[in-house]
Amino acid sequence: MTDTLIDGPTQTRRTLRFPALDGLRIGGAVAVVSTHVGFTSGASLNGQQAGLLARLDAGVPLFFVVSGFLLYRPHVMARLTQRPRPALGTYLRHRAARILPALWLAVLASALLLHHAPLVGPSSFLRYATLTQIYTEVPAPTGLTQMWSLATEVAFYLALPALAWALDRSAPTPRAWVNRTLAVLLLLPVASAVWVAAATATGGGLPMLWLPAFLGWFGLGMALAAWSGAREAGLLGPTVLDELGHAAGSVYAAAAALYLLLCTPIAGPYDLSPPTVGQAVVKNLGYAVLGVLLVFPAVVGAAADRPSAIVRALGGRVGRALGDISYGVFAYHLIVLALAERAFNHQTFDGQFVQLWVSTIAVTFVVAWVSYRVLERPIMRRARRLER
Repeated sequence: MTDTLIDGPTQTRRTLRFPALDGLRIGGAVAVVSTHVGFTSGASLNGQQAGLLARLDAGVPLFFVVSGFLLYRPHVMARLTQRPRPALGTYLRHRAARILPALWLAVLASALLLHHAPLVGPSSFLRYATLTQIYTEVPAPTGLTQMWSLATEVAFYLALPALAWALDRSAPTPRAWVNRTLAVLLLLPVASAVWVAAATATGGGLPMLWLPAFLGWFGLGMALAAWSGAREAGLLGPTVLDELGHAAGSVYAAAAALYLLLCTPIAGPYDLSPPTVGQAVVKNLGYAVLGVLLVFPAVVGAAADRPSAIVRALGGRVGRALGDISYGVFAYHLIVLALAERAFNHQTFDGQFVQLWVSTIAVTFVVAWVSYRVLERPIMRRARRLER
């Protein structure tokens, strides 16, 4: 196969969309809700289901892989179509319009509706509102502790233009650029594992929350973007990867098997006890692979004439609608959980998992839907209208 490019000015190919990623996003959000309810109720610390609930924080690597894929793909396609890269100002405005409204509403709701420790003051809420809480110690307001992952994700948003620019350096041929880019991105999980090992060995703490610890997760999503873009451009021919991607059931079965393995102590304790260096590295690398396994069929299926039934279901009308509110589910669920605990007079680690889970899921979905319709979507549309 000769090196080819998608002809930018006269391109007739359809622009690929990845609707199944919406269904995956809501799945990741529900997983995060479930692991937090499991911790609060004590179900993820004791009992036969403890490991299954404790490792549902695997929703976080799913989010990170999806973000790496979706946000780097425009840079890949720009490189392969010889078009300008996405405008930095537009990119940052769109990211701010998507992230900040729900974040600030969640911070305000936490401040007004929940009880907080005496040390929590205005500076704590300001740090969380600006997503700078992971860089120095700050008392955590109730209902906002999950925002550490959003702070890490925003760090990736800010780093991505520079990463894309560095990867976009000249190469002899387009295929050489793809091969070099894939090689670099596939090394990022190793670099993250080294960071995690060093941070764990020196006591863990805040460095375990910084971008280098999770750059491998984002990097694998970026590698998927480079691979799928090269396949679309005709730079890479069909391989066994395509066959695996179309066998979504088998890939998800492999993901389930890996998840069950990670549910054992090999990936660390179920509570907040510090892991060993080996456990921290296993969990970091295992979650990276798990995230890719979950996302890969959705990426391959987008280019298929007839995707698998699983991919079609994830990208159906319900999956897309729920994907729209997935960020709101993530942002508001701990506030709803705290209010549910108050309503049921629940004490931490005192059981009632099913009651707390059902009430938290039900109310959070409604709150997230209203937030998306009334706040988030209008602001995003306004931002796009201003660009036009």
